[in-house]
Amino acid sequence: MKRTAFLLAVMALTALCGAGVPPKPTAQVVEVRKIWDAAPHNAFTDLVRWKERWWCAFREGTGHVNYHGKLRIITSADGEKWESAYLMRDNFSDLRDAKLSVTPKNELMMVGAGAMHPPIPFRHQTLAWFSNDGREWSDAVKIGGTNEWLWRVTWHKGTAYSVGYRTGGARGTRLYTSRDGRKFDVLVDNLFDRGYPNEHGLAFLPDDTAVCLLRRDGDARTGENTAQLGVAKPPYKEWTWRDLGLYVGGPCLIRIPDGRLIAGGRRLMDPASDPSVPTHTEGQLKGRKMTAGRRCSLWELDITSARLTELVTFPSGGDTSYPGLVWHHGLLWVSYYSSHEGKTCIYLAKVKL
Repeated sequence: MKRTAFLLAVMALTALCGAGVPPKPTAQVVEVRKIWDAAPHNAFTDLVRWKERWWCAFREGTGHVNYHGKLRIITSADGEKWESAYLMRDNFSDLRDAKLSVTPKNELMMVGAGAMHPPIPFRHQTLAWFSNDGREWSDAVKIGGTNEWLWRVTWHKGTAYSVGYRTGGARGTRLYTSRDGRKFDVLVDNLFDRGYPNEHGLAFLPDDTAVCLLRRDGDARTGENTAQLGVAKPPYKEWTWRDLGLYVGGPCLIRIPDGRLIAGGRRLMDPASDPSVPTHTEGQLKGRKMTAGRRCSLWELDITSARLTELVTFPSGGDTSYPGLVWHHGLLWVSYYSSHEGKTCIYLAKVKL
């Protein structure tokens, strides 16, 4: 009897001590399917749900970096059967990193950067295109300055926000805003400039707080390659930055209906010792062998503790990352690319959180 009472007391104490400990986040990959592999190299995805259909954009080329990349847009009614909707070409540049969004006018907007062909005297120009049906697109609109890459556009309450990073000269980032997606103005001239900051994911909280997940490709030996967490209140001119302690490549960020922030991107299997930790921007990877120590992963982002907690790692490896994230009917839909099966292909995953 005394032993039983003692065990019950221990159990009660254990429950009491653990009552304040939050459960570890869990996630389940429901399905992964390959949805495109037509080109020799298919990479750098984004995903959006628009007009009751799925739209996925990515780059087609002959390799990770080459002169003649094009941006392919594919579409699907159910996420299973996909068809090509459009292939964007440019005679003067290698088109890269298509990102999709929906404007307040319900246009499908795509942004990407042109890596300019010599003898054009600058390296990059960010471009935007617009469509009412996903199959016919406007002429390219130049946004941002030369050698500035406005990598992603996020709309919030009728305003577009984008972090642009410099690709020539001094390294650094700016915060841009636009009311129509065609003319962008600088809101913050020097947003973050330590290491080599570049790609980003952006999300907004119900109180209009802006949250930025910022990739860095500085020197891994000095710790300048770790992702940064930026937080700001309206009007988004004053930002607080904290180090997340992990490298995240090709970041994407989404707030799901229960309030959690979910991030996706490239993970290095052992950031402390993996020799594949990049010390250059993706545009400088030509001729470098992609290592096996890379995976495409999802994390939960806690902005209070500035911590990324890994949820799942997708079937992936080698040349991989650049997920697109969409919440739909209780599941997180994730587009990404990977070369783990040999050829670099486009994949679609569904995740239960």
